Amino acid sequence: MNKNSLKNIIAISLFGPMIWSCKAPAVSKEIENHQAPKIPEAYQNVQNDDAPSSGLTPWKQFFTDPNLVVLIEEALKNNQELMITLQEIEISKNEVLYKNGKLSPNVSANAGIGVEKVGRYTSQGAGDASTEIKPGKEMPDPLMDYAIGLSADWEVDIWKKLRNSKDASIARYLSTVEGKNFVLTNLISEIASSYYELLSLDSQLELIHRNIELQKESLRVVKIQKEAARETELAVKKFEAELLKSESEEFNIKQDITETENRINALLGRYPQKIKRDGSSFMDLIPQTVHAGIPSELLSNRPDIKQAELELKASALDVKVARAEFYPSLNISAALGLNAFKPSYLVKMPESILYSLAGELAAPLINKSAIKAEFNTANAHQIQALYEYDKTILNAYLEVSNQMSKINNLEQSYSYKDKQAKALVESIDIANQLFKNNRADYLEVLTTQRDLLDAKMELIETKEKQLSTVVAIYKSLGGGWK
Repeated sequence: MNKNSLKNIIAISLFGPMIWSCKAPAVSKEIENHQAPKIPEAYQNVQNDDAPSSGLTPWKQFFTDPNLVVLIEEALKNNQELMITLQEIEISKNEVLYKNGKLSPNVSANAGIGVEKVGRYTSQGAGDASTEIKPGKEMPDPLMDYAIGLSADWEVDIWKKLRNSKDASIARYLSTVEGKNFVLTNLISEIASSYYELLSLDSQLELIHRNIELQKESLRVVKIQKEAARETELAVKKFEAELLKSESEEFNIKQDITETENRINALLGRYPQKIKRDGSSFMDLIPQTVHAGIPSELLSNRPDIKQAELELKASALDVKVARAEFYPSLNISAALGLNAFKPSYLVKMPESILYSLAGELAAPLINKSAIKAEFNTANAHQIQALYEYDKTILNAYLEVSNQMSKINNLEQSYSYKDKQAKALVESIDIANQLFKNNRADYLEVLTTQRDLLDAKMELIETKEKQLSTVVAIYKSLGGGWK
């Protein structure tokens, strides 16, 4: 390369960017003018306290049932979705290594052998025929070619295109880590909710069994009443039908238990088996007190918010990479090695030494539709990620607000349902006594039994909702992944 050529390349590298940079598109005004909605300082209709957010509590301290803790521990080892997410992290990690490698020159070792036979009546053939390697020794024909050496090529990152691309990959790697944490919170929440649902179904099944015994006793009494001509066959059939209805419901609950157990088994990555639990004291369980903290803590506690934030950062870097495509790129290539037509001549230096060095500056001039489309796509992804981030924060705030309100209302609802069930228990004794003394109709007994069963079922379901809502709040606050 002569001095004039080198000067031309330097001039182009210095002044070319000023020519081409003015043609690169600007960042979207929608991004520049966007104002994220300000997160409130407190949750609506939630009494503030000074306690830190319950989302900061490790899950082993939040869930105290030893059977539930064992289930969660097994799920963290075997859950397939979690294992898939861990592989996504590995993929993202390798992408970072790949992008980092592009910042350095690509150096390779080469070795080759070839043969060339040219026509005698060509300029090269005539020249070779009249050339002597040594006095009295002509050029060999055909001509062998042996070469060994190193070659390198390097794209100089003058516009930070490669560095921004690497940083975008790092942000996406960190995003997959937060994605894994989000899977953890969902997994723990789903197991805990299903576990409490299973305990609830056990209590419902026990209630049905007690109700069946009560109905059998009522059927026995009404049969005696019929024999004494104090009741009709209609009353007997009504009581029989009610008993059959309860016995049928028993199998529906058993099926629900089987499906819930298998849902937990699936989360644990294992085939169907019994879930160990102790539901004898389900109705005595007291929902754990949760503290919402302040809304701004969600930004650091919730993995999905941090994941959305990192995706936004990566998309912004993608726009910079796409914008840099409009600028000229500088590529440098070099080679150093030994080249000769005979292996023994390879070690004769400096005659056999081969080297080259070249620089190339290239920039798009016409037909830029491809890189324009790439830039517009990156820009659209950035706008999309921006609104996704805003939406994630809004949904997180609403989730906590709704769940905190729900737990307060369920507490009041449970109190009234408990009083209703106790009143109906007393009414059952009264109705049975009046029926035996022929002072109440059998329909009153049936109606009272139905009302009591429904009230106790609703009481069990409300207890299960209370416990599941506490789990949902813990998840909404970002608990479970630490």
